[in-house]
Amino acid sequence: MGDDGAMKTPITALLLGLPLLAAAADDSWPVVGQQGLVRQVIVPTEHAKEREAYLRQITLLCGTGDRTCFLNFYTNSSGAALAVPLPDAITNEPTAVFRRSSKQQGEYFRFSCRLQVDLQNCF
Repeated sequence: MGDDGAMKTPITALLLGLPLLAAAADDSWPVVGQQGLVRQVIVPTEHAKEREAYLRQITLLCGTGDRTCFLNFYTNSSGAALAVPLPDAITNEPTAVFRRSSKQQGEYFRFSCRLQVDLQNCF
């Protein structure tokens, strides 16, 4: 909350360089920042390979409609401070990407090859 008692909006938090938290359920993963349309999300390490956990977060963060939504997921095993831009310790730990484009009328979800979850369809 700000000094006037009002909650900071995500845009205000971004401008101030503050970490953002997804404004959904209590079990939502932290949204650290956004660059253009792409939001950076921190995945709890214990969920890094769990497709269903990602799908729950995608629903929380993007909804179920056809609205454009781009998410990049990372773990933070070193406990680096959450900041924008992301520290190298976090950017070196990508776990997955999700893209839904209303313009292209399609979506995809891919794991990072480093996780060895889906080596046929990874980045």
